[in-house]
Amino acid sequence: MGFALWTLLASSLAVAQVFDLSELQWTLKNQNGSIVVPGSLPSQAHLDLFEAGIIDDPLLGINEFTERWVINDNWTYTADLTPFTQTYQSDASGKTFLVFYGIDTIANITFAGYPVAWVNNQFRRYTYDVSDYLSSSTGEDNNLTIALESAWYYGLNVTMRPDAEYFPNTPIVSTSNNFEYPNVRTWIRKIDDDFGWDWGPAFVPSGIYKPAYLVTLSESELRSPASDATPCPVTSRSILLDETSLDIYKYGQNSSVAPDQSADWIINVTLGIRSIKSFEKPTVTLSIPELKLTSEPLNLGPIPANTDENIYLGVNWSIPDSTPERWYPIDLGNPKLYNLTVTLDPSPSQGDEPSAELITQTITTGFRTIQLLQTPYSEEEIASRGITPGDQWHFAINGKAFYSKGTNIIPFDPFYSRIKPEAVRWVLESAVKSGQNMLRVWGGGIYQPSDAATDGGLYAFYSLCDELGILAWSELIFSDSLSPINDFFLESIEPEVRQNVRRVNRHPSNVQWAGGNEIEGIVMAANTSLANGTHYLDEFVYMFQDYLHDIVLSETNSVPYTDCSTTHGVLSLDPYILRFANGTPGYIYGNGERYNYNASEAFDLTTYPVSRFLGEVLENPEDFAFNSSVVMSRDHHPPAGNLSWPNPNAPQGQYQMTSAVELWLPTPGTSDSNQTFAQWCWSTQLFQSMNMVAEIAWYRRGAGLGENNLGSLVWQLNDIWQGVSWSAIEYSGRWKVLQYGMATVYSPVIINPFWFPGNESLTILATSDRWETGMGLDAILPSGYNAKDVWLLMNVTATVENKLVTSESYFTPVSLAYSNLVDPQITVTAGDNYTFTLSAKGGVGAWTWLDHPSGTVGYFLDSTTGLPSNGYYLIPGIDRTVQFIFSIELATVQSPDPADFVVRSLWNNTHI
Repeated sequence: MGFALWTLLASSLAVAQVFDLSELQWTLKNQNGSIVVPGSLPSQAHLDLFEAGIIDDPLLGINEFTERWVINDNWTYTADLTPFTQTYQSDASGKTFLVFYGIDTIANITFAGYPVAWVNNQFRRYTYDVSDYLSSSTGEDNNLTIALESAWYYGLNVTMRPDAEYFPNTPIVSTSNNFEYPNVRTWIRKIDDDFGWDWGPAFVPSGIYKPAYLVTLSESELRSPASDATPCPVTSRSILLDETSLDIYKYGQNSSVAPDQSADWIINVTLGIRSIKSFEKPTVTLSIPELKLTSEPLNLGPIPANTDENIYLGVNWSIPDSTPERWYPIDLGNPKLYNLTVTLDPSPSQGDEPSAELITQTITTGFRTIQLLQTPYSEEEIASRGITPGDQWHFAINGKAFYSKGTNIIPFDPFYSRIKPEAVRWVLESAVKSGQNMLRVWGGGIYQPSDAATDGGLYAFYSLCDELGILAWSELIFSDSLSPINDFFLESIEPEVRQNVRRVNRHPSNVQWAGGNEIEGIVMAANTSLANGTHYLDEFVYMFQDYLHDIVLSETNSVPYTDCSTTHGVLSLDPYILRFANGTPGYIYGNGERYNYNASEAFDLTTYPVSRFLGEVLENPEDFAFNSSVVMSRDHHPPAGNLSWPNPNAPQGQYQMTSAVELWLPTPGTSDSNQTFAQWCWSTQLFQSMNMVAEIAWYRRGAGLGENNLGSLVWQLNDIWQGVSWSAIEYSGRWKVLQYGMATVYSPVIINPFWFPGNESLTILATSDRWETGMGLDAILPSGYNAKDVWLLMNVTATVENKLVTSESYFTPVSLAYSNLVDPQITVTAGDNYTFTLSAKGGVGAWTWLDHPSGTVGYFLDSTTGLPSNGYYLIPGIDRTVQFIFSIELATVQSPDPADFVVRSLWNNTHI
């Protein structure tokens, strides 16, 4: 018989039975029983149907459409409990808990024939006392059953309730944006993009997508544990430690009080406890071995005998400011981490022997302060620095303002339970390699996990950010829709938010909690355009200014809260009052974003916003596609807004891409159709990178101007499938042109041209240095040359924190579509260990690009600078040597032929 039994504890007396439910034999069936296949845990219905051969891989071909029937059915997971009950040891004092770390989403849970619970929130952990059901089953039912309801049909049913509010969409404002499955997602606590988005599929999955356990506590000695250990769940003989929150902040610090950088550090540990017996004088001892620090036993307060819900008890430990080294993002310092040992002793003994109920955890964490500065600039700053009046909107780490450079993260796969840890690490390491210091966890996806074990995360995210030194902007999962405030809806949201804030508290990489994505702008439009607009504004204020704000800040002192990813800022932090449209004309408030699909304005600097911070920077999607059903179905921009298939709006998205290439680059067209298609794909990616780099350079330029711009986050870093999107890294892990472009423009020191065609002026700016200007194009051009024949190369090299950094930029006075390109006659010489030397024997190779073969995953590293490099101007006489750095874990081809690496440049858009 298969079962797993383990413990965290060294003492054999302090043993709880922990049974991993993945060891049961699961079956999956649809509502009418016509399909019955083996199931698994953690998993989702699509994945088990694929494994059983009932459906093909959902990500292939047009399966998003042909497999919609899976979404429309109800699916039930069932497992015989006999492997557990045969090993279960019952006694009068014992209690058994059923622990789920994630159910997606609407489900009835039945244990041995007894109804346990109905659940409706994908983002919550659920713990139930099932002790009474173990003594006798209902009839012959000895099963654990999770009956999942179609989230699509559940949502439709909820919208029919008499108390379900209607959210109108008009030509002026959409109060509930629809992408594929319409009008339901705002009523379901589930990943928003499961119902479709303008860059991803709509599979609306269901399943037990995270691990689940049976935990048995008993005052009597239980059987010895198996040798393997797991940190999840954490138990002693009598206690289930359901949650551990670790919050590190400065004495006196909170969301409206700036931290005193010289004050002592406060280490707050809060425990969520269920216990089968009471303990009068429990203590918690904290230690940091690297610092040789150990606290005195800290009084926790009495633990009552309670198994119905968690009891929350906490302790504080104060240590001097100078004792630990501070954590910094990797581009600003060292992301220093420490191991904090938390020892709970429920009944301290008088002698030297440890208590039989001792629970010890080790949590990796760091010391830092993070602020989101939103108060007005002082008159002195306005006068002395030339700051445009208004409010600040930027972050400060350890009391120092910095420029946030980064991208936005979406879910790594449509099916959470199959996300590969090594794929996530590759994406995050790639972000660091391209100079990023911040990732925004988009509020339409999922609460990213801490690590593979904590709360059944399955892979590491925040702990990787801690390790790699990359900041994480966190958001509650509300996106592009107004939210109802019905009681039945709110009662599920509060525990969801509390659980996730408490879990993430320990991570020094976390910089803030935003209430959601792009909702403030929606409600402001509704307020001014709808007859009952103030009703929606009042609901928004209740939900995002008051309700969520109060929940988040009751659980943390270390990070700020803001209502939305894009916001006009605040009138006051204490009390927290949003600004909305209450501002002085000409002043700058809050942050912003830029979406512009007019390719003719791609490089018109006057169309770029002037803002304190850009949370989303975006231009046209970059993958060209022909008009086949498969490709049309993969282009979700603009979205259909309903279940029409293929997307009837796909031609509009394709036009945006192709027109951009035709306007700014040579139009691909050769006698080789395969080459033409490849050049189209690459050219659209190249245009995206050119535009994004130009925008980022503009915003970084603003750090020294009146707007004092201190942040730009590009949409988006990763991809959820193989489709048309804005990602810098493909679903497979392949770097696109944009990823290399960011490696240049996010360098600590950059140089860039800024061309203003209105008065024909060119400004060349190196950050942290003076700028030079030249008036009139004729004054810039070399004597005797036409604007179509010349280009400008700009290099800057600097030493930053004892490391050499370099940046290279290019300027062409006319569009490359009209430039007189010359055959660069590029040769590629392969060396050892996949090094390649590229030489231009004819003319300049504009945007020379080296492509690695299908099945390989990695990036090219410049042998001279040691930095990622691809997509550059290859100059005759100045060779480039690069090495391909493999990701062995992700590659399906381990030893490619160097001859299969392909070089291209813009010359190949029109020539073989």
